[in-house]
This record gives sequence, C-alpha cells and structure tokens, in this order.
Amino acid sequence: MALWLNRAGAHGEYEKIFIDDNRIYLTWEGLREDLSQLRTRKEFNSLLYKTYPNVKPKTIVNWLGQVWPFIKDMKEGDWVVLPSKLKSAAIHIAEITGPYVYDGKADDPYYHYRKVKWIEMDIPRSNFDQDILYSFGSLRTVCQIRRNNAEKRIREMAKNGWKPQSTIPPIPPQDDDIEDNIELEQLARDQIAKMIIRKYKGHGLARLVEALLNTQGYTTYLSPQGPDKGVDILAAPGPLGFGNPRICVQVKSGDTPVDLPTLNQLIGTMQNVQAQQGLFVSWAGFKSSIDKEIPSQFFRVRLWDQDNLIDVLLANYDKLSEDMRAELPLKRIWTIAETDEESSPS
Repeated sequence: MALWLNRAGAHGEYEKIFIDDNRIYLTWEGLREDLSQLRTRKEFNSLLYKTYPNVKPKTIVNWLGQVWPFIKDMKEGDWVVLPSKLKSAAIHIAEITGPYVYDGKADDPYYHYRKVKWIEMDIPRSNFDQDILYSFGSLRTVCQIRRNNAEKRIREMAKNGWKPQSTIPPIPPQDDDIEDNIELEQLARDQIAKMIIRKYKGHGLARLVEALLNTQGYTTYLSPQGPDKGVDILAAPGPLGFGNPRICVQVKSGDTPVDLPTLNQLIGTMQNVQAQQGLFVSWAGFKSSIDKEIPSQFFRVRLWDQDNLIDVLLANYDKLSEDMRAELPLKRIWTIAETDEESSPS
C-alpha cells in the first residue's frame, strides 16, 4: 500500500466537493481527455504540451510527474492525505476505494476522479510528527509520501485514535529527501505550533490566550488551575474591565476536536456570567458538526483553532511582555515567495 498527498486547490476551493462527493479529483483545468487511453509517459507529455501550449517545459515535466501517478499508480486500499485549507490546522485522510474514472460530462475541472472513503476528518496538524508535516508541506497537488516510513506511522496513528506519536523522536529530512518546493510558511507555523503546545499544555494555554487579549486592550480574569465550570477567562475593554463587549472565554488544549454539545455549554455559561459574547479556543479545532452553527452564532461566538491563535500571536507578538517573548522566542524573516509551478493550473 502507498500514502499519497492530494490537494484540493491552492486555496481549498475544491475541498468541500472532495468531501461531499467522497472523491479525490485531478483538478487540472482544461484537461478534458480520457487519460486512461494513454499508455506511455511520452503520450501523456504530448497531451500536456498540446493542452497547455504556453506553459514552460519545466512545468510540463513537473505536471506529468503528478498526473501520471493519479491515473496509473494509485491503487485501491492506498491512503490519501488532504491538508485542509478551510480548516488550516486540520488534516483529512481517506482510503481509495475505486479506479481512475473519466467523466466527460462533468464540469471543469472535475473530469478525472477516484472514489474514496473518508477515514478521519479534522485531525489536528500538531498530532503529527514534524518530519511528516514536512512531507505534507510539498507544493505539489499530487505526490506520494515515502520518507521516514510515513505510511506505516500514520496507519499506527489510526490504530491509536490519531493521538500524537510521543514515542518516536523527530526525524530531520535528509538532503536527498528535501522537496524542491515546500510551503515554508506552513512549515514555520507547524514548528511554532509544536513549541506552543509543548510549553502551554493544559491551563498554560489559557494563560497565553489571556496575554494575547491583554495586548488588544482587554482587562481579564483568569480562572485558577482546576475545575473552571466552563469559564477559563472573562474579558472586557478598558483599564477596569467595565467596558463592552463582555466576553466569556473557554480554552481547550487537548488533541480532540470540540463537538457541538461542548460549544453549547459555552453559550449557556455566557448567560450565567452575563457575557455578551463568547470566544472558544480549541487547539485541536472543531468537528464538522459545528460548521453549520457558525452563521447562527456569528454575532455571539468566535471560534479559534491553533491556526487562528497563531495568527493573533504573530500580529501581537511585539506587544507581549518580555517574559512571554522569552518563553516563545520568535524571529521575523523575509523570504522569496514560491512560484506555483508545482501545483495544478486550476
């Protein structure tokens, strides 16, 4: 069996369709031919040149290395990793259940697909070892993940309820393993996430959230460590905290996404403490059952996963106390933006 990476658009624009249709698609716009009729890489190469005459030869070669495996190499029983862009702190994993299919009547770019069964949704990125996250950072739309026995380790994670692999030491990529292009920003954020959850597990994460609220002008009350009855932090603007809005904050640092009943508990607690609005910070993110509640709770509750928390941290890092910055030593850098040669033309 093999392990594959299959992205759903540069911005996750196809992700919902992948999930709803129980399919992975080869999202190359304009590629309308039945690719099962092609027998050799030379035939594939000629078709790509014909379909995309203005694309650089180097890019065509790169795309060939992605289209060919989707059509010829993927097998039923293989697993597929879909890094979410809609929930950027989450990973979805599926099992391929069918052969390559061409549907000439489909809308562009949904001509080419394989049926899948979603094994697990919304797995927190921080549950995976750093070297595996490095592999997930490839800019390619389709590629096989081979390095560091990743397939076996991920299947072991599935047997263990997708819990973090605390028994396996980090394995740095070897020089000959490094991809030409990776999502450097995502790689850096993954490293920041690892450091945050290592240093602020449990009640410590509430302390970090409180510090970030303080940088934005909120006066806060932090519940002491122990049972908090649904209240980790109370916050309101102004030097005394008598301003509006009054916010009730719940913080979860565990590795299981929060479900709808837990969100409803926060909403009930908001009424008990006379808070006008709520903030739920869940390091592991939120289950898909919560998605449909977002519109109805938009003016009452905000949801932060680890990615949202890191966004707020980076935006307000310079305002943190010296002690907090010493606990979280970060450095701002500039780098050249990667091109899109590795990804599909969609």
